Amino acid sequence: MQALQGSLVALVTPFQKDGSVDYESLRRLIDWHIDQGTDGIVSVGTTGESATLNVNEHIDVIEFTANHVDKRVPVIAGTGANSTQEAIDLSEESRRKGADHVLLVTPYYNKPNQKGLIAHFEKIANSVSINQILYNVPSRTACDLLPESVEVLSKHKNIIGIKEAVDNMDRIKSLTNISKNNNDFLVFSGDDPTFMNALNNGAHGVISVAANIIPKSISDICSFIRENNKEEARALNEINNNLYKLLFVESNPIPLKWMLYKMGLIQNSIRLPLIELDETFHDETMSELMRLKLL
Repeated sequence: MQALQGSLVALVTPFQKDGSVDYESLRRLIDWHIDQGTDGIVSVGTTGESATLNVNEHIDVIEFTANHVDKRVPVIAGTGANSTQEAIDLSEESRRKGADHVLLVTPYYNKPNQKGLIAHFEKIANSVSINQILYNVPSRTACDLLPESVEVLSKHKNIIGIKEAVDNMDRIKSLTNISKNNNDFLVFSGDDPTFMNALNNGAHGVISVAANIIPKSISDICSFIRENNKEEARALNEINNNLYKLLFVESNPIPLKWMLYKMGLIQNSIRLPLIELDETFHDETMSELMRLKLL
């Protein structure tokens, strides 16, 4: 299996005007990302609007993605849920449909304690034979998976890494220390504005929203860090700083999908309860896309 590192795009799920999945746009996005140097595709993660795809759509998009990627890069299926059994079922079905790894967000809304989180992820890992990446994003889930719990879970052979979406380098250092004691355990940043700092502190890559817009740039930054060309990485990253901010002026993927629409890559369609980017942000966003020569 290909090494999992570098720029992994948290890919959007494009929709037709009627809200159905736009598979032709998805096909083009996958090919574009691979051509641009993206190191892996995350299918139907939270950026892919997993919360509003029904189970059949969820699995169909993962199967389509795995088939079209055809082992050119790793495919990571978003299969987390706040029901442990649902996460097991989605993970097993994704394995059957050709995903290489699964990404498991912490249970949202339930607010389990650390013992409950360990039990949840161990149950999934014991039930499904596929590489599993934990996903911690407390700003969205009201649930924080602490490094002490990650260390316990890292000992399971099926749990191979974590996506950490917390803007805290002490947290990243704690996780990369776990990785130093277990070379098979990988740490991925899930926070675009600070991902380069995470890489400089030992993270193996990023699962990136911004990579949807600037795949080559995010891939190049990851490559520069691996090659210890930190000044080149810093200079390129600084160019993207305003874009990182604009991608989160409203809930992800609202700004992202509007940008991709303006770039001519997808149709202007997002599922309720999310709606199109507020007009307040249109002018600044268009100016930034033009500054980056993306239009």
